[in-house]
Amino acid sequence: MADMTSVERGATNSAAPGRATEIAGTLLGNIETVVHGKQDQISLVLTALACEGHVLLEDVPGTAKTVLARSLAGSVEGATVSRIQCTPDLQPTDVTGLSVWDPQERRFEFRPGPIFANVLLVDEINRALPKAQSALLEGMAERQVTVDGTSRPLPAPFLLIATENSIEQEGTFPLPEAQLDRFFLRTSLGYPTVEQELGILESQLHGHPLELLRPVVTIEDLAVLVAAVEDVYIDPLLKRWAVELVRATRELEQVDVGASVRASLSLERAVRAWALIAGRSYVVPADVELLFEPVVGHRLVLGVDFAVDAESLDREQLGRVIWEACLARAPRPQPDWDEERFGKTE
Repeated sequence: MADMTSVERGATNSAAPGRATEIAGTLLGNIETVVHGKQDQISLVLTALACEGHVLLEDVPGTAKTVLARSLAGSVEGATVSRIQCTPDLQPTDVTGLSVWDPQERRFEFRPGPIFANVLLVDEINRALPKAQSALLEGMAERQVTVDGTSRPLPAPFLLIATENSIEQEGTFPLPEAQLDRFFLRTSLGYPTVEQELGILESQLHGHPLELLRPVVTIEDLAVLVAAVEDVYIDPLLKRWAVELVRATRELEQVDVGASVRASLSLERAVRAWALIAGRSYVVPADVELLFEPVVGHRLVLGVDFAVDAESLDREQLGRVIWEACLARAPRPQPDWDEERFGKTE
């Protein structure tokens, strides 16, 4: 069991959130001028951005998914945004680009596709054929694409936000488990409250807020944010607990295939970034509990019997069932630390 001295030493040696937290807060505030009432979801997207990961949004149409991607890119000076509307006839070259013959130069010239952007929105990714979906894999995993035997790096930073329509399944091609595992986290924006929806109406009375959006940070600032994640302290007890929670998914009777080691890596990094965005230089147990479902949930293959029984549950309720089952196998750690400073463990 960790003593108070070791925890304090780790938190003290960590770099103060300082500039990185300020950058994240500035981004969050600017995006919220366009996307109203979704602070937690925007923070999750910024968490993925700080961890150089990618986001899967499962939501119904008209919940500001495209607006979120455009407002994020519009908040960063020099950042580019592009969008791919997936359809069954989408080809891999429609994503990556292709080489076109230039008769004047008498050579092939590469025309980059929409994947060459800082923020890429892939709308209704499950409507694309598997071969088109797979064209995104190399870019997501290695931040480069290979066309005609030549590898070309993607611009940095590179954030892919893919959307799925969770209520319409006809004519869709579910993402394979290997590709789902490439997404850093999954979340949804959901419908706004009555007051928030009224605020949206008022904000668009004289035009869309995107037209007034101005950059508030630079690409260099984002590099500072990414680097600062490594300096956030996570106690060995919490690191072990995160790993034990992920390993517990491999033993649940409700799950056929549990989360991989990539889930452990993502969860550990995600809680660091979340703490940084919240203005802390250390991770608390609540961070692990909050991010477990968004980071791990989509990586699980549920058992057939359990999936049938769980059809009446929404994603949040289903996530709670899995969380409770994992928590029963990997209880919260109980260190002897200052709860006022580091947060309660229960």
